Amino acid sequence: MEVNNTAFVSPAANAQYGFAQTSGFVERILEQLNFWSVALTLLLVAITYDQCSYKLQKHGIVGPAWKTPFIGPFLDSMRPDFRKYQAKWASGELSCVSVFHKFVVIASTRDMARKIFNSPAFVKPCVVDAAYKLLRPTNWVFLDGKEHVDYRKGLNGLFTRQALEVYLPGQEEVYNKYFKMFVDISQNEMGGEPRPFMPVFRELMCAVSCRTFVGHYMSEKVVKKIAHDFYLITAALELVNFPIILPLTKSWYGKKAADMTLDEFAKCAAKAKVRMAAGGDVTCIMDAWIKQMQDSARYRERIAKGEQVDASEKPPQLLRDFTDWEISQTIFTFLFASQDATSSASTWLFQLMADRPEWLDKVREENLRLRGGDRNAPFSMDLLESMVTTRAVVKETLRYRPPVIMVPYLVKKDYPVTPNFTAKKGQMIIPSVWPATHDPEAYPDPDSYDPERWISGNADEQVKNWLVFGTGPHYCLGQTYAQLNLMAMIGKASMFLDWEHFATDKSEDIEVFATIFPMDHCKLVFKDRPE
Repeated sequence: MEVNNTAFVSPAANAQYGFAQTSGFVERILEQLNFWSVALTLLLVAITYDQCSYKLQKHGIVGPAWKTPFIGPFLDSMRPDFRKYQAKWASGELSCVSVFHKFVVIASTRDMARKIFNSPAFVKPCVVDAAYKLLRPTNWVFLDGKEHVDYRKGLNGLFTRQALEVYLPGQEEVYNKYFKMFVDISQNEMGGEPRPFMPVFRELMCAVSCRTFVGHYMSEKVVKKIAHDFYLITAALELVNFPIILPLTKSWYGKKAADMTLDEFAKCAAKAKVRMAAGGDVTCIMDAWIKQMQDSARYRERIAKGEQVDASEKPPQLLRDFTDWEISQTIFTFLFASQDATSSASTWLFQLMADRPEWLDKVREENLRLRGGDRNAPFSMDLLESMVTTRAVVKETLRYRPPVIMVPYLVKKDYPVTPNFTAKKGQMIIPSVWPATHDPEAYPDPDSYDPERWISGNADEQVKNWLVFGTGPHYCLGQTYAQLNLMAMIGKASMFLDWEHFATDKSEDIEVFATIFPMDHCKLVFKDRPE
């Protein structure tokens, strides 16, 4: 019997047939794929990775269970809500958010904040990502360790008691001018009607700072432009912002404003070098710093020539020569540190004094008494240091409404913050100031404005809670200057001006814009005060 073997050939034995079957399957899969399905798949993978990464980083601390994919709370930054910051502080000793690529840890308690401030081995100030681009990565504030300490030593002499007294006439000159402007705005421009004075206070504080830092090397026109454009710099340095400088973004406008300001300060440095080399008197911080440089250079020249130089002739701090650009960057950091903070403090101070006339009367009485009844007597350090009540209202304003509520730091290397949580290198960690200044154990009834706690109370003893100017190796270099400046301002205003606050339902609400302001921007009317 003849058998037809071909009838029993297995399909699996035909390699060509198997390949055709597989190819057909792959072709059908590929036919079903298109750009959108691939893109969706990649997006889902990226979202999953983003969420898993966030979950792993937040392990051990409080934070949202999930984050908005990629951007996190970026949209909240368009209108920051102070109540959300308070909720964050209340949620735990450490909490977190994740914005774009940056994981942010927030420290709420006094002790945790102090621990971070005093951990230079693990952290360094960073402000925000855009700060390196605006302030420049070579800026001294970003130096670390011995480099930072040495640079800072060369600046300490600019803020001694003797140095601060030299700057007082320039500051008083600015106050005389702007107090007249306040009255002119209220009585002539506004016809006695109230207007928000916060923007005016910002210009005032910029003018005072520029006069203190660079004297008359800068024109009033440029000062006004810097005061106006500094808003753009502040907006670019908000805690939550787009991380890349793209045209027409906040960071882009801020960079342009910063470039302009740096260029102007560099021009001032060039002028100051010429004037100080010719033997000019020191009238501002830039003068004092450049004189130190030139004195140091002359001392080195004498030593190099083999002269026997008496030890008394050696400058207190030997400095190298700094370029105009280096001087500009440093002066810019002074303005950056002072502009928003003093604008905030002055706004609250005028509002608080108007709403509490009994304290304004006490300030006025003290300032007149210490001047022997002559309100035209000029500022002096002895005068300012004798002011008990004026100091108290300024200190309480800074405690009650601390201008800077958080200070961002960058983690340099893995940082075991607690036994259960380690902040990773590259993360941001932020010690908070507000909870420390509103701690009821240190300051009873902390949500009440009470300058008396600085006069007959023990508020001055609560040094661990006084984080208004930071602590540790990067504490604010100009803290004494800032407080004396505010005392001089409100003391002089009390004698020469009367002002009324037109409160709204937003007057006590807090707007967060780098620093904090009344939500309605402080509506006031000023009048001349007769002698």
